[in-house]
Amino acid sequence: MPYFYGDPYILLVLPAFIFALYAQFKVKGTFNKYRRISNRSGITGAEAARRILEQNGLYDVRIEPVHGELTDHYDPRKRILRLSEAVYSSTSVAAVGVAAHESGHAIQHKVGYGPLVLRSNLVPLAGIGSSVGPYMAIFGLILGVRELISIGIILFTVAVAFYLVTLPVEFNASRRAVKTLEATGILSADEIIPAKKVLQAAALTYVASAAVAIANLLRLVMLTRRRDD
Repeated sequence: MPYFYGDPYILLVLPAFIFALYAQFKVKGTFNKYRRISNRSGITGAEAARRILEQNGLYDVRIEPVHGELTDHYDPRKRILRLSEAVYSSTSVAAVGVAAHESGHAIQHKVGYGPLVLRSNLVPLAGIGSSVGPYMAIFGLILGVRELISIGIILFTVAVAFYLVTLPVEFNASRRAVKTLEATGILSADEIIPAKKVLQAAALTYVASAAVAIANLLRLVMLTRRRDD
């Protein structure tokens, strides 16, 4: 019997998967659109990040370039803010917006922002849960081992929790970025609008990731109930 007919709940995942594809298309399209528009002050992403960090007393956070596209991130363990090549040395409004967002994560780390602390604590288990949990549950279903199913679902639930906690962390970082850009005058009022659009598009990818994770968890739970019935 084909896998599709043996697992009718796969339909739960399809809308979330399509949404995830749309989110990726949206963020890349929006970033590429506004990376062509330079900010009037001529400040680069790295310079904007440094100014924001120092304004918040974060003189010891290093800023480094990193390979890849949209690979920007803040590493709280090493206190390094890594900016992708399209952001680090670019003077576009998109680059400054992204750099300000990542600086927002460094500020969250400094002030002990609750959701960020929780997410950091979830990282080890979430990594295991997302990579091992679903397969363990599926093998449990195939082998008929209830304990294996339960452990797999519990592990994957931790991963889903990680995706959910990521949402307020990312939204808050974006709000901090916009407020800082407005307060410092790094971007003018009309330049803030495209920067916001870039950050809003990026936020969609986190919402989509959470949606895919939730859909997969529901699918596993429903498959388990179907087996028990």
